[in-house]
Amino acid sequence: MQLTVAETLSAEPKYWRKQLAAALIVCIALAWSMSAIQTNTGGSSGLSIAKGIFKGLVTPNPSLLFNFTDKGVAYLLLETMAIAFLGTLVGAVIAVPLSFLSASNIVPAYIAILGRIFIMAVRTIPAFVYGLMFIMVTGPGPFAGLLTMSLTSVGMVSKMFIESIEDLDKGILESLDSAGCTLFQKIRYGIMAQLMPSFLSTLIYRFDMNLRDATVLGLVGAGGIGSPLIFAMSSYRWSDAGAILVGLIILVLFVEWFSNKLRTRLIRG
Repeated sequence: MQLTVAETLSAEPKYWRKQLAAALIVCIALAWSMSAIQTNTGGSSGLSIAKGIFKGLVTPNPSLLFNFTDKGVAYLLLETMAIAFLGTLVGAVIAVPLSFLSASNIVPAYIAILGRIFIMAVRTIPAFVYGLMFIMVTGPGPFAGLLTMSLTSVGMVSKMFIESIEDLDKGILESLDSAGCTLFQKIRYGIMAQLMPSFLSTLIYRFDMNLRDATVLGLVGAGGIGSPLIFAMSSYRWSDAGAILVGLIILVLFVEWFSNKLRTRLIRG
């Protein structure tokens, strides 16, 4: 005999006690975490600082925003974008051979394992640590940021490249081999034709990430626009901070628009 909807629902197990207990645990955890919040007891309240930041955003300093010297926002944004772009490019050059040496369908298993361990070790260390290390070696400046972006890009880009290499369609290579193609032709038409769209998509995504990371790395002196931003905020020059943030917003929106257009073209071939 077929049960009605009401009978079916009433026959289902009741989980309301477990759900209520989970909700109570979440509420207790939130209340406990809020007990650690401390109000600002300094000379200026948090509300006044928030108002200063908002005022700086809506009234940015035009002399800094439209300054085209090496102290202006345009130059600093160009420096930040150059660090992110070159860091992505150098990281990709290092990641390509490393990825082939770590792909289990290309090399023996023990070599692939060693390559993956090295990539995992590179990915474990945060970008801030790399930045501080390179600043100690090369001194503060864009070159330290470039080295940091390159090394941090290697870990993620290599991981994505390995997945693309291991998904290669070997049937295409066998077809080219049966057609009498040379080794170069098999690499050109059988391997690179399959890998290039995936590789380029990964690099575009990593460039987006590096652009934001390069801004943060400027806080530790690794070049870019991060240092002027933290100096302006620490000295309460909210109009200067607003000009820098407006420039950053425009740059990120432009790069996002351009990368989306490029990804669309790659997907459509």
